Amino acid sequence: MAETSVLIVFLAALATAVATGLGALPLLASRKLSHAWEGFGNAAAAGLMLGASGQLVVEGVDHSLARTLLGLALGAVFMLVTRRLLPDSDEASMGVLRGADARKALLIVGVMTLHSAAEGIGVGVSFGGGQDLGVLMTIAIAIHNVPEGLAIALVMVPRGATVTVAAGWSIFSSLPQPILAVPAYLFVALFAPVLPVGLGAAAGAMVWMVARELLPDARERIAAVPTYATLAVFTAGMLAMGWLVAGG
Repeated sequence: MAETSVLIVFLAALATAVATGLGALPLLASRKLSHAWEGFGNAAAAGLMLGASGQLVVEGVDHSLARTLLGLALGAVFMLVTRRLLPDSDEASMGVLRGADARKALLIVGVMTLHSAAEGIGVGVSFGGGQDLGVLMTIAIAIHNVPEGLAIALVMVPRGATVTVAAGWSIFSSLPQPILAVPAYLFVALFAPVLPVGLGAAAGAMVWMVARELLPDARERIAAVPTYATLAVFTAGMLAMGWLVAGG
């Protein structure tokens, strides 16, 4: 078994963070979308996030059902509190985004940042079990992060952010991965019990975001389009995430 160093763990987790920024690149093909396509973008983002949350719950339950359920509840509460603490829509700002658009972007970046914290712990803990396992986990999370970056870009770019800015925020949301991977690797016994709570919390936060923000916004923006069209895009996003995480 190859020897693992702290630097290898950090670089591996940093690579997963950079992979998130790649998700914004498809939007270079079309930066300006119609109102309806903005709605379809939200539906696709919702599907990607729900697919990711399902994978997180499955992984968390493998470690501990009770701690995963606790995490789910904590994630939903976290989002409720975060939404109330954010400034009113008229006052919110995030770069070029203002008002309700900025508030929604802040929420999705916050959700993905929470998600990334759990994944960073996952990378560190997996390297604690050996470099081969750590590399396998790193590749899986890197693949998994690309559509998550796309989910962020699908919310930000149609509302006025550039693809570069969306990619930057996508990478920013994944910075907890290299930050937490190293201490998790060094103190596996301490972090391993926390892992299912973190996975559940990330899943709970994403389910809340999908139910309360993305899907309602998608239906509002494409009200003239049959409901089944929205559901089709949402389902396609969810299946795409599952397929990518499974390794194609």
